[in-house]
Amino acid sequence: MLNTVLNWVTHYGYAGLFGLLILGIVGLPVPDETLLVFSGYLVSRGRLHPGATIAAAFLGSIAGTSLSYWIGRTLGHRAVLRFGKYIGATQQRMDRVHRWFQKAGEWLLVFGYFIPGVRHFTALIAGASKLEFRTFATFAWSGAAVWVGVFLLLGYFVGENWERAMALVQRYTLAALMLAAIVLITSACLHRKFFKT
Repeated sequence: MLNTVLNWVTHYGYAGLFGLLILGIVGLPVPDETLLVFSGYLVSRGRLHPGATIAAAFLGSIAGTSLSYWIGRTLGHRAVLRFGKYIGATQQRMDRVHRWFQKAGEWLLVFGYFIPGVRHFTALIAGASKLEFRTFATFAWSGAAVWVGVFLLLGYFVGENWERAMALVQRYTLAALMLAAIVLITSACLHRKFFKT
């Protein structure tokens, strides 16, 4: 699967990157971060233009997350669960993301991109919760910009070592993000408590 995805980007360039990110964000088994890191590597080799790569990756990401939002908003929670089994949207996963969404609010739309298995469901939950699209877009599209930028830059700077760097990212990302989520949620709770008193 990985080789197929990377070959698509190699052969189809920006269109391949754009399309694969839409599919990956919606929930199909596309290795999104690896795709972005590899694209950054191709930029460093001069095989892709930096501006066009950033645009294709960002637009593919926001198209995918917006599509997920509208699926959640129009079909609702029950339908998402019924058909979501094909993309791994189990009741357990949806409940977990919903609890995180209630605690972290719209900020989960920003940081959810960096949490494996979460970014695919945050937009669905936001849509099913009838979150206003303007609010959704503000947070989710900002998260997409940061996420795309981080992984493209990583691929650009590590160059030929992109596979090794990706292995390290996959090993330590979840632990780092769980710590960041705890800090974020604690800060939000303290902030609310402070301003209520």
